[in-house]
Amino acid sequence: MTIRRCAWAENADATMQAYHDREWGVPQHDDRALFELLVLEGAQAGLSWRTVLARRDAYRAAYHGFDIARVAAMTDADLEALLADSPLIRNRLKIFAARDNARAALAAIARHGSLDRYLWSFVGHTPVRNAWDSPAQVPATTPQSDAMSKDLKRNGFRFAGSTICYAFMQATGMVDDHLAGCFRHGEETR
Repeated sequence: MTIRRCAWAENADATMQAYHDREWGVPQHDDRALFELLVLEGAQAGLSWRTVLARRDAYRAAYHGFDIARVAAMTDADLEALLADSPLIRNRLKIFAARDNARAALAAIARHGSLDRYLWSFVGHTPVRNAWDSPAQVPATTPQSDAMSKDLKRNGFRFAGSTICYAFMQATGMVDDHLAGCFRHGEETR
C-alpha cells in the first residue's frame, strides 16, 4: 500500500518524511517545544526547512535543550562562540534573536501564564482545519499569522514575520494544512 503525503514530503528524504509523518501539524502545547519551533522557524528564514532540520540536534545542544530561561541568560560571549564555531546556521541576527526571543517568551509567560496560552490565542485555542487539494492553495500568510506577527514584534520577538508565523502555526498544529489527499489530513496525533 502506498502512503500519500503532502507534496513537500512525497519525494523527500527519510528525515523529512519522518518529520512530516510524526511531527508537522501535531498540536503542540509544551512551552519548551513551542519555543524550539519558533527559534527554528526563524532560523529557516530564507533557507530550506531541510537545512534547519539537519541541524536540529546542534540547535538543541547550543540552546540548552531550548530551556527558555537558560537561553534568555546566554551572554554575548556565549552567542559569539556559536558564531565562531558551531554547526548552526551562522547568521548573527538569527543567533542573537534566539536570546531576544527567549527573553520575550519569558515576558509573555509572565503575562499570559504560559507561552502555549499566548501563542494559541491567535487561533482561538483550537486548531484551524483546512482542506486544501493542492499546494498552490496553501497560503503563505493568513489574518491570524498577520496578527501573531504584529503582536510578537510589538512584544520584542525577532524573526517573527507573518510568513514565519504561518509556518510556525503549521508546524505546531495550530493550523492543519496537510493536503486533503495526505494520510495525515485531519489527524491530531500520530
